[in-house]
Amino acid sequence: MQTISLFDDLKSTSYPGRGIVIGRSACGKYAVTAYFIMGRSENSRNRVFVEDGEGIRTQAFDPSKMQDPSLIIYAPVRVLGNKTIVTNGDQTDTIYDGMDKQLTFEQSLRCREFEPDAPNYTPRISGVMHVENNTYNFALSILKSNDGDPSSCNRYTYAYNNPKAGEGRFIHTYMGDGNPLPSFEGEPTKVALSGDIDEFTNNVWNALNEDNKVSLFVRYIDIETGKYESRIVNKNN
Repeated sequence: MQTISLFDDLKSTSYPGRGIVIGRSACGKYAVTAYFIMGRSENSRNRVFVEDGEGIRTQAFDPSKMQDPSLIIYAPVRVLGNKTIVTNGDQTDTIYDGMDKQLTFEQSLRCREFEPDAPNYTPRISGVMHVENNTYNFALSILKSNDGDPSSCNRYTYAYNNPKAGEGRFIHTYMGDGNPLPSFEGEPTKVALSGDIDEFTNNVWNALNEDNKVSLFVRYIDIETGKYESRIVNKNN
């Protein structure tokens, strides 16, 4: 698979939806993840990321304008020991609870499907990063309808051991704008990762469509020590 520029890929579409990037920094020292949300409706855009323990959660920027919180208020990032879980919905909690009971990442998601938001049936995308004893691996998952048919759920899991420096994988909910919104297709995209945490955060944020971007979370985890740094960018300040 060809490696492409993450930033160019983000610039190429006005609405990739929600997206997860996981990989390894160019210097090789850090496990890297980014999670962003976008929105077309006032309800979707009325959100911010806030810290919540070792992870983050979404919350309403203006509570008086919040309409239906069911699919937009959740914890996208949680930490379970040496595992960092990143998802686009409340399946973060499902994975956390399952892995806490010794289920695998894939097994934990068996009880979940795509989102019940007809006619889009938005895919549930999830990732888990495992950093321990100077080793690093990660996995990504997508649960999606069968080409818009909600009677079938297609489940795909991709695992990456000892990822290469400067390389990441990018998965997002939609192939682009549309009505209904077309679900992501194919393997997670192989993308180049570059820069320190601040440079990377700025480049991702600036590449997202100005009208539709809402919030961005970035974390760099030191593979040797497990210590991490995070950045949060919210359009609503």
